[in-house]
Amino acid sequence: MTTREAIQKRKSIRKFDMAPLDDAALEMIREQLKKLVPLYEAIPYTIEIAEKTKGMFNIKAPHYLVFQSKESDGYLENIGFIGQQLDLFLSTNGLGACWLGASKPADRESDGGGMSHVICMAIGRPAEPLHRGISDFKRKPLVEISEGSDPRLEAARLAPSGINAQNWYFIAVDGKIHCYVKKPNPLMKAVIGKMSYIDMGIAICHIAEESESFSFVKDGGAPSKKGLTYVGTVV
Repeated sequence: MTTREAIQKRKSIRKFDMAPLDDAALEMIREQLKKLVPLYEAIPYTIEIAEKTKGMFNIKAPHYLVFQSKESDGYLENIGFIGQQLDLFLSTNGLGACWLGASKPADRESDGGGMSHVICMAIGRPAEPLHRGISDFKRKPLVEISEGSDPRLEAARLAPSGINAQNWYFIAVDGKIHCYVKKPNPLMKAVIGKMSYIDMGIAICHIAEESESFSFVKDGGAPSKKGLTYVGTVV
């Protein structure tokens, strides 16, 4: 299965075989960690494999990925972009994953080197079907999350998001895709918090996977839209 195929079939796995992954599988994951392409190369981050996490809505899994980053402009989108590459990689290699927005490392909050905890991801062999059909996705239609036409928007539409809020918006024009986060109301802000920007990075990852060439920039000519916060532009 290719990464592009995985975008149309992946699902968030919430039931895992609790047997630990074998050494070969763990080494495969460690090697993939070295190949990840960040959205912003200048932002330091770390990813560690852990056996235990804590937090609301935590999922029992044999392993977890713990994402930490230096806090700077764009760091949340960067982690979403990086982490979704792993999600898709695991899906193409028979392993499951689920983003855990409310989970934290069980033993510490930071590595002590200026990094802050961002998010966790449960990983392991699935104890439920790993993939689904395109009709099984529960997503908003493109007309609710975008304007303009670009075939890559469908991949963004299929991206996972916290509580399936799909709190993003895209404007496609002249071969560019301008990316925005919808400004949440006070209640949704308390529920979603930083996840909207992590989710934005996840969606941008899907766009990147569908692109023949990809770069992400701040475009001074991006339209300003009421209720939306501009994040950047795919060119």
